[in-house]
Amino acid sequence: MIMKKIHRMALTAASLFFAITSAHALEGDAKAGEQAAAVCVACHQPDGSGMNVPGGESWPALAGLDADYLYKQLQDMKAGGKRQSPSMMPFASMLNEQQAKDVAVYYSELPAQGGKFDEGATEEELAHGEKLATLGDWDRYIVPCKTCHGPDNLGVGESFPRLAGQHAGYIADQLKAWQSGKRDNDPQHLMLAIAERLNDEDIRAVSQWLARQPAQ
Repeated sequence: MIMKKIHRMALTAASLFFAITSAHALEGDAKAGEQAAAVCVACHQPDGSGMNVPGGESWPALAGLDADYLYKQLQDMKAGGKRQSPSMMPFASMLNEQQAKDVAVYYSELPAQGGKFDEGATEEELAHGEKLATLGDWDRYIVPCKTCHGPDNLGVGESFPRLAGQHAGYIADQLKAWQSGKRDNDPQHLMLAIAERLNDEDIRAVSQWLARQPAQ
């Protein structure tokens, strides 16, 4: 029974992986996006590297993320249903549909930056995080991150963003958002199924390890 459930989860993830790799490119203008992104700079920085505030809110690095993914997140946060972000909703609402596409294309073309993390993370924590990200924990039905996010967790299409080199605080915040129901905008509820099986130690370990990985 356990093996059947694990096999079904892996097949679902694999089928979505292959379907999404054929997604169409978003039609946007990077130069126009740079101008429209003026409202984004305070939190996400001019180079799209974001900010990681220890013990506070973490704003993600947007540089180098997939344009379709970025556009979808802007639309979802603007709608406020499946992705609730009180700090982002006002800014997402300032952009019309074409501006959102332009901003998404602009950030996608910037070089990816390395993530921020806690220098005090232990070797044991990082080893545990690496295991979860690359091998998973099949005894707890936890599929490894790389199954959907790619072999090096560099992202796949519009549904599976790059995790490697993303800020540890942001990764942890999003896993907790899925656990609490503040975020529910992923295919087939795959992230919810994984996040609800993670404890606080798991979340810290995997976010700290992923933040240390090369972003490109």
